[in-house]
Amino acid sequence: MSSPTPDALLSPADVRELASALGVRPTKQRGQNFVIDANTVRRIVRTAEVRPDDVVVEVGPGLGSLTLALLEVADRVTAVEIDDVLAGALPATIAARMPGRAERFALVHSDAMHVDELPGPPPTALVANLPYNVAVPVLLHMLATFPSIERTLVMVQSEVADRLAAAPGSKVYGVPSVKANWYAEVKRAGAIGRNVFWPAPNVDSGLVSLTRRTEPLKTTATRREVFAVVDAAFAQRRKTLRAALAGWAGSAAAAEAALVAAGVSPQARGESLTVEEFAAIAENKQATGQEAQAAGQDTRATGQETPSTGRETQATAPSARSAAEHEESE
Repeated sequence: MSSPTPDALLSPADVRELASALGVRPTKQRGQNFVIDANTVRRIVRTAEVRPDDVVVEVGPGLGSLTLALLEVADRVTAVEIDDVLAGALPATIAARMPGRAERFALVHSDAMHVDELPGPPPTALVANLPYNVAVPVLLHMLATFPSIERTLVMVQSEVADRLAAAPGSKVYGVPSVKANWYAEVKRAGAIGRNVFWPAPNVDSGLVSLTRRTEPLKTTATRREVFAVVDAAFAQRRKTLRAALAGWAGSAAAAEAALVAAGVSPQARGESLTVEEFAAIAENKQATGQEAQAAGQDTRATGQETPSTGRETQATAPSARSAAEHEESE
């Protein structure tokens, strides 16, 4: 591995000079706050436990502060950047400041929410300073799309970090907590001061560490089915689960039946449940009367008239595609 030059990382003056040359002004629309402190990016790499054999994917590299620190250690780094100007400039920055590692760097110019493949070997780690306004959906999308990612360390707004790492029973435990826990063990991994950013944000930042489950959650329910229960439970989080899940189950009585079968009190609230309990509820959803009636009609139609089955298949195909696309976006 080629050693980087001592001054390879970007200093505060380097960041401002590079931004000025590119005509770049950080925008709130994209949640841009550039890290200007070399010690901070090296700390992030250490905390992420990046190894020499890691293939790291970084989302939102900006001007390249963290990218350069990752390239000091990792085998390969792939950066995903949506901004046209930043994406255009980053390869040149890498080549100029770390020429011996430039061939180990790849850029994907795209919205991370639309990325479903990456160049080179499968990523083993995700390390990123995520834009605050899209941090949770981007994190969940990357974990769902790239199961090879074993370890993740993201820097997010402190409040978001608390939510992601919250345990059942916490006031901030919610949808991000449960969905992140579907994939990984999640914990807070430190705090980041405001003065290491340009411009300095009006909120504190935190590091969140996620270690992929060695074995997937044991359930017969799909991720999409479990996440539907989670979304319904927290859409009305102050209500009991019997009431909150009535729409999802088809009625309050059906919700209660699913809860009882799953071993969960109908009077409980979503904030007290583990991801395993949400999965158990999803497993025990019963078909509503209308669904059962429709299923019976479909069965009769199939037995009586083969052409109608073909028409039904064509009619439902777009819905199936939409559901699949929706699942991938979660």
